[in-house]
This record gives sequence, structure tokens and C-alpha cells, in this order.
Amino acid sequence: MSHATTTTHYGQPRSSVKHLPVNLFASVMGISGLSLAWRGAHQLFGADVEIAEGIGLIAILTFLVLAIGYAMKWARYPAVVKAEFNHPVAGNFFGTVTIAVLLLSSVIGFYSATLGEVVWTLGSILTIGLAFVIAGRLFRGKEDPAHAAPAWLIPGVATLDIAVAGGTMPMAWAHELNMFAIAIGTMMALVFFTMIFSRVVHHEPLPAGMVPSLIIMIAPFEVGFLAYVNVTHHVDMFAGLLFYFGLFLFISLSFKVFRRSIPFAASWWAISFPIAALSNAAIKYAAYSDTWVLKALAGLILAFLSVTILVLVVRTLHRLFTHRLLVG
Repeated sequence: MSHATTTTHYGQPRSSVKHLPVNLFASVMGISGLSLAWRGAHQLFGADVEIAEGIGLIAILTFLVLAIGYAMKWARYPAVVKAEFNHPVAGNFFGTVTIAVLLLSSVIGFYSATLGEVVWTLGSILTIGLAFVIAGRLFRGKEDPAHAAPAWLIPGVATLDIAVAGGTMPMAWAHELNMFAIAIGTMMALVFFTMIFSRVVHHEPLPAGMVPSLIIMIAPFEVGFLAYVNVTHHVDMFAGLLFYFGLFLFISLSFKVFRRSIPFAASWWAISFPIAALSNAAIKYAAYSDTWVLKALAGLILAFLSVTILVLVVRTLHRLFTHRLLVG
């Protein structure tokens, strides 16, 4: 009987919603970011807007499936969810849920401005609430420096995404909320980035399964660029500095992350949303600069992002249908 609980009658591992990782919500972030990037490509290159709309629909459906699945996990295995939330590293990936809601508000906003505003407001409340929880944990003290993983950046970057998605919100209070979110996100990102950089340099290398998350280190700069530009409504030298340093980090970290020796797992979705942020930032910067070099760079990054998301989707579905995705 114990053997039957872990395998099927055909000897395959048995999938269970108990093992649905919260970091899979990063897929919604990546796919939503891809949709927004293709919408930007429609304005910059004249790409068919239906591409962005189709990808946006996939993002919405993916979120609904994952939300239902994780709600079932919460209902059936609350202790497992609690342990995941309280984990010093994995707990930070709950920020992917709130960021997904914020990015989906932009996708939905193209169809219904009112519904987009409602979703953005809900996402903002959840994101700020999570930021207070994560900050409260750290203020307790005695945190192991070895736990300073790139995933720590997610809750901080999440608050920056409030301004990314809400820069054009018409509500009278939206601007002040965006400023509040940028203030939290900027300082949390600076502190966490410093701690993570120190851990990467001075401590043991990250385990192979966590190496893809290194790409998250570009997120504060590219998401910061998008938040700053969306709130100020212009691109200046400071915005350019954010964009270019994020680009430098991406190129530097790519040689460490994109290696065949690192096995595929759900954690690989951690690369999708930082690259999506880089793509959206490149498109905005290219539209401002109006030079063929930056337009070519924006097109190249968008193509890389599109291929990356496609590969991640195919490999994730393959693991799902071969009963290797939702196993302990």
C-alpha cells in the first residue's frame, strides 16, 4: 500500500497537488511579460497585436489553472503550504503570485479598464501586505547569511511592479500609492541585492537547482526602469543607467546560468520574468532613443524571450505529462 501511494500501477511516479510548487506562478509573470513585450513590439515594429492578445489569454488561463491547483493544495495540505510560506528561501516565491496579479491587470486592462483597475488594486494590497510580512521576518534577526538567495529580491521587486502596472491608473490616490511602492521596492531591492551579492561572492556556490534564479538579480534594475519611466512618463539619464546595468548583469550571468549541466525543473521559470522585464525595458528605451542599434537590440531580446518562454512551456508540459512535475 505504501508503494501504491507513490507510484501508479504502471510504475510511474504519482503526481499530487501536494507537490505543486508556488514558484510555478513565475510562469504567469513570464508569459504576461511576454504579452506586454509583444504589445510594445506592435508599437515599435508594427507587429500584429493579435500575438500579444493570444499570449495574454494564455497568461490568464495559466493563472486560473495554477490558482485553482494551489487553492486545492491549501485546502488539502495546509501544513505543507504553511511550511512553504515560512521557508527562508521558498517563502519569497509567494511574491510571484502577487506580481502575477499585477501584471495580469495590465493584460486585462486592454479589454476592460475598470476590471484592470480592480485587479491592480487587489494586487497592490496583496503585494504591500507581503512586503510587510517579509520585512517583519528579517527584523526578528538571526537570519542565516547563507539564506540570502536571489529569491529574496522577489517581494521587494513586487512592490516596484505596482508602479509598473499602475503608472497610468486614473484614480486620484494611485500616484501616491505608486510613490509609496517605489520607495519600498527601491530600498528593499538595494538592501537585498547587496546581501545577495555578498553571499554569492563570499560563500559557497548556489546549489545547481538554484543557479537559474541568479537571473533574478537583473530584475531590480529593469523593473526599476519600467516603474520609474511609467510614473515619471519620460526616459532620462537615470533610467538609462538602470537599463544598461541590468543589461550588463544579464550578459554576465548568462554564462553562468545557461549551461546544459543544470537540470531542468520548475525553478527554471525564475529566469522568465527578469528577461521579460529586460525585453519590455529595451523596447521602451529603443522607442525613446529611436536608433537602429537599440531597436535591433530590443528585437533580439524579444526573440530570445519568446524562444525561452516556448522552451520552458514545452519542457514543463513534458514533465507534467510524464508525471515528473508534481512529485515529491
